[in-house]
Amino acid sequence: MEVLREKVEEEEEAEREEAAERAEWARMEKMMRPVEVRKEETTLKQETLRDLEKKLSEIQIIVSAELPAFTEDTIDISKLPISYKTNTPKEEHLLQVADNFSRQYSHLCPDRVPLFLHPLNECEVPKFVSTTLRPTLMPYPELYNWDSCAQFVSDFLTMVPLPDPLKPPSHLYSSTTVLKYQKGNCFDFSTLLCSMLIGSGYDAYCVNGYGSLDLCHMDLTREVCPLTVKPKETIKKEEKVLPKKYTIRPPRDLCSRFEQEQEVKKQQEIRAQEKKWLREEEERLMEAEKAKPDALHGLRVHSWVLVLSGKREVPENFFIDPFTGHSYSTQDEHFLGIESLWNHKNYWINMQDCWNCCKDLIFDLGDPVRWEYMLLGTDKSQLSLTEEDDSGLNNEDDVENLDKEDEDKSFDMPHSWVEQIEISPEAFETRCPNGKKVIQYKRAKLEKWAPYLNSDGLVSRLTTYEDLECTNILEIKEWYQNREDMLELKHINKTTDLKIDYFKPGHPQALRARVDGLIKREETPRTMTEYYQGRPDFLSYRHANFGPRVKKLTLRSAESNPRPIVKITERFFRNPVKPAEEDVAERVFLVAEERIQLHYHCREDHITASKREFLRRTQVDSKGNKIIMTPAMCISFEVEPMEHTKKLLYQYETMMHLKREEKLSRHQVWESELEMLEILKLREEEEAAHTLTISIYDTKRNEKSKEYREAMERVMHEEHLRQVETQLDYLAPFLAQLPPGEKLTRWQAVRLKDECLSDFKQRLINKANLIQARFEKETQELQKKQQWYQENQLTLTPEDEDLYLSYCSQAMFRIRILEQRLNRHKELAPLKYLALEEKLYKDPRLGELQKIFA
Repeated sequence: MEVLREKVEEEEEAEREEAAERAEWARMEKMMRPVEVRKEETTLKQETLRDLEKKLSEIQIIVSAELPAFTEDTIDISKLPISYKTNTPKEEHLLQVADNFSRQYSHLCPDRVPLFLHPLNECEVPKFVSTTLRPTLMPYPELYNWDSCAQFVSDFLTMVPLPDPLKPPSHLYSSTTVLKYQKGNCFDFSTLLCSMLIGSGYDAYCVNGYGSLDLCHMDLTREVCPLTVKPKETIKKEEKVLPKKYTIRPPRDLCSRFEQEQEVKKQQEIRAQEKKWLREEEERLMEAEKAKPDALHGLRVHSWVLVLSGKREVPENFFIDPFTGHSYSTQDEHFLGIESLWNHKNYWINMQDCWNCCKDLIFDLGDPVRWEYMLLGTDKSQLSLTEEDDSGLNNEDDVENLDKEDEDKSFDMPHSWVEQIEISPEAFETRCPNGKKVIQYKRAKLEKWAPYLNSDGLVSRLTTYEDLECTNILEIKEWYQNREDMLELKHINKTTDLKIDYFKPGHPQALRARVDGLIKREETPRTMTEYYQGRPDFLSYRHANFGPRVKKLTLRSAESNPRPIVKITERFFRNPVKPAEEDVAERVFLVAEERIQLHYHCREDHITASKREFLRRTQVDSKGNKIIMTPAMCISFEVEPMEHTKKLLYQYETMMHLKREEKLSRHQVWESELEMLEILKLREEEEAAHTLTISIYDTKRNEKSKEYREAMERVMHEEHLRQVETQLDYLAPFLAQLPPGEKLTRWQAVRLKDECLSDFKQRLINKANLIQARFEKETQELQKKQQWYQENQLTLTPEDEDLYLSYCSQAMFRIRILEQRLNRHKELAPLKYLALEEKLYKDPRLGELQKIFA
């Protein structure tokens, strides 16, 4: 056995040596191959490279023809603070750390694109992207939640595409500059939105990744407008009614089963044909709506915002597209990959494969395997070590040394170089650039306006179209604000030409807030239907039929020539106080036929209800004879006949009561018709005037508040002038004529007093003459205007008359004010003269006067 084992080992050793010799000969033969063969291989490789280069050159890269979002000429950097123009030592250190980090990344991942770390700002100074974020909590409650913040950024800014769709921008401007000029690219949008979200308490990040063509170009023509999506209605399951034990069997069905089966087959064929046609139509529409293939699919650079769960009760991670303000799931197919993301504290690189877009990405930023962070001072906790890795760290000295190394390598992010982000109330109210923005959706167009921009209060309009080309209009919805008539929404259906107006509570006609219980009224040229609820007489429905309006020779309005009433139908709820056989369920007044029909409620233990019909006759005939009630004038069907209902007295009293009710119903129908005419007339006047309400706190738009404020400022200015006048030295101009330091003699003191009083008297006279001249001028101009009006009164238009009346009112106001000022001046002038004379006597500089009168 040992000899056999030795032979086997020798044979295996010989085979290994032979295989090694063959491999060596093959290598030598390849090295010694003729030059011609190597040239052929090189030629094949070159041809392959040329083919690849040709295929790549056929891909057309569409570079935006538009200018960048900003240029040096459009930005005034002279007024920017010093932080925009220079870097602090800590920022310089951060840039060095970022360059070192970028070099290591390029060495370890040579197939990845360069990192977007420190683009230039508006002053051509490199700034790290994390320091460009400025967390800010806006002072407006509307901007506290993420959806309102995203919608504000989407509405406030104008989208500018990237100059190169395959590269991030070379410049990243501050949010203050972006807000000032109201435009920017996707990175500018994301920076502003992320700053607002972080300030509001969200765990938000700016993302540098790749998006679809529609996402990068803000193309919503293949998306459904959110305003057109109707909420899902909950379908209530109908409870099966258990069959009663004792029920009347239905009559026997004598129809032919063969004919029924044939009819069913025919209907099934029709439905199948309709389904086939609908399916073909849907396929055709889907093919027409299908997006064209994008040659740069997966290569287009885009920036958006990532919001992680945890803070602000966010249940799960989601994306926000800053262009549209819409939220998307992290599994959405519009987001094709992520290169990196950052917030105001750190910067992370995605180390996961994006072959399946962003669907398989795990957003655990504390995992260093999936996300490579730049700074050690991250607020994300790292994954815990396994037992095997933790076994080597049991020594306390090793742990202390590791902590010291981490402290040495840690680096705190510098503060943001961007100024405080501020949005003025005027800009917040205006929202859209120039106050208007248009968004095109799939078969819909949404237009937005700033409040008070349109004189009729229109703030948004949604136009729905039938085709993809948006040529045939289906319906229009218009939303209004600040209307005095409380109009909130106007719905116009172009197919049926139906117009519906919706109002807020507080309309002058008290729509939907009536004391008579009316909740709905519908009127056509021949009918009018009213629906009631909560009335004490249990009325629920009234329907009136009208005949053709009688033409009259005299010109009369619809109020004086009402439509003739042919029939009135009224329905009532069940009155539990009355018995069912005496409680009327429906009452029909056949006015033209002079008949009245009554249908009573049905008792629970009955299968039919009682009915009565009265022939309404006049109480007297043509000759004046009184008509007596006869049994033929009342036709009744009673389930359980009662003795009192058969008596003529009961029937007569019932008919008299019904005649009074008929008269009352006709009057109510006539009042409803007049009310409808008044409402329509009022709506025409409101639409023509469309006056807007202005808050008393809005001092810029409220004219009354503005006039009151200007009047108060004028009064304060006059009071200030009076105070300044009292503080003036009235003797200074006269004392300046004398040598300085010389003591006044008695004669000089008397002369100064007389000159001062004389000058003051002349100024009072001049002021009175000035007021009198203005009064006479205003009076003469008013007389000329009145004379012009008398001469041209017959040819003036209503607008000219309104202007004339307005002028007269203002002129009379000015004349009255001047007259009051003149009278007041005449009353106060002597008092002022005496007051000045008394001051002069008491002035210590004129002490010689006191000796004269002592």
